[in-house]
Amino acid sequence: MIKRLLQFKTKHPFLFIMSIGFVLRLISVLFSKGFGMHDDHFLVIEQAQSWVDGGDYLKWLPGTPGNTGPEGHSFFYVSLQYIFLHMLQFFGIFDPQLKMYFVRLLHASISLFIISFGYRIASLITARETAYKVALLLSVFWFMPFLSVRNMVEMASIPFLMYGSLIILRQELIRRDNEPGYHQTSFLVAGFFLGLAFSVRYQTLAFTGGIGLALLIMRNWRGTISAIIGFLGSVILIQGFIDFLVWGRPFAEFTEYVNYNLNHAYDYYTAPFYNYFLVIGAMLIPPVSLMLIFGYIRNWKKNLILFLPVLLFLIFHSIFPNKQERFILPVIPLFIVLGMAGWEEFVNGSHFWKKRKKIYQASWAFFWLINIILLFLFTPMYSKKARVESMSYLKKYENINYFLIEDINSNVLRFPPVYYTGQWPTYDAVFKNMSYRDFATFKDWSVKDNQPSFILFYQEKNLEARIDSIQQIFTHITYETTVKPGLMDRLIHRINPINANETIYIYRNKAIIPEKITK
Repeated sequence: MIKRLLQFKTKHPFLFIMSIGFVLRLISVLFSKGFGMHDDHFLVIEQAQSWVDGGDYLKWLPGTPGNTGPEGHSFFYVSLQYIFLHMLQFFGIFDPQLKMYFVRLLHASISLFIISFGYRIASLITARETAYKVALLLSVFWFMPFLSVRNMVEMASIPFLMYGSLIILRQELIRRDNEPGYHQTSFLVAGFFLGLAFSVRYQTLAFTGGIGLALLIMRNWRGTISAIIGFLGSVILIQGFIDFLVWGRPFAEFTEYVNYNLNHAYDYYTAPFYNYFLVIGAMLIPPVSLMLIFGYIRNWKKNLILFLPVLLFLIFHSIFPNKQERFILPVIPLFIVLGMAGWEEFVNGSHFWKKRKKIYQASWAFFWLINIILLFLFTPMYSKKARVESMSYLKKYENINYFLIEDINSNVLRFPPVYYTGQWPTYDAVFKNMSYRDFATFKDWSVKDNQPSFILFYQEKNLEARIDSIQQIFTHITYETTVKPGLMDRLIHRINPINANETIYIYRNKAIIPEKITK
């Protein structure tokens, strides 16, 4: 078996690398349930499924009670999810967890294009052996399988960005070398795909602007104009048309998105301008990350058509106050491509490294050791397990209209993913500095029909006292079950306590649901 694998690797090195990437992503499909961050579930799956069920859970659409107009959400990616979830139900797949297996499988399959495009781009700018190394890194970097199955607009935009970049790079090299195969229409196609990336993730406009600027610097006026026309055609057709259908005016959501971010730039996590360079340095594992940074900078002039859009994207996010690590994900694969190409060319011509091969090999050995450990931990990671499993537990009970979260030790809401209940109950949350009695008066819990069916206590701290206090209001609550966080949730919380890690204690209100279901 091993001999056959080695023969296959020798005969088909790229397919071998792709197979490794697919197997790792398949592991994430099967085991990496839950969600990584707030946006990749609540702004995608939660909303799309509510549309499938004939509702509008987050009140995004006009005509929904509580909607106040556009909120800055691109409907394109969510609509694609809506279509896919609708198709699954058409084929009789209704269970929320089962549907998510198919959603993860779809995203894992699409993410293989990142490996393919990375390899093809690297093949155009560097040696074939280096291109194989690029493909391998994109396949097995510790964060890639886990992130590839998430519903993140940052990840979903990458194949569009890379394909548009690949087309433009190939055409620009043909033009530079005066070879046959140059087609002006290719720039239209590239612009169209870059427009699709924009419709998924608005911030990719900085990347596309960098490509346009690079084409202008290289005096490819016609290519620039064609790419712009293709980009505008894509954006108008998709982003503009969808908003026109929903709101009666094009680009309503994009306009609101810009206004919101200008007015609320400092409402979220802020960091110094060099924050993302630290993120890259840590995320890509030193000392290899430092090699990639050096390689990226070294060949800036040679690979300007790719170097400049990546740089402008990073500068844009570095200047903008709101800095979250995931924001720079769209350019990480291309950064790896450029970094690896530049570094390998440097090493191959460096007398310093030729005399210090053991140090060089040790650096890569350290990288692979850390990367494999992280890959082992994150690839099957069930993220936010307690919150997801608590909602899956409630799915056993039909017609749950209302439940309560008691999180008195926290000052922020850890949103429950109600999608997994298979229904759309409302909920309230009691936070720090809130009074049970005031809340009871406001919600009129003295009326039985207004009471929650379940109470979910987050965290163990002072649990008995909290239960005693709330039993003064709900006299018929009884313990139902305990849902614990996953291993990685606990580990990440121990490393950084800011990451929510809650054990959830579920109590049933017998006044609403008298009997426990044991199935």
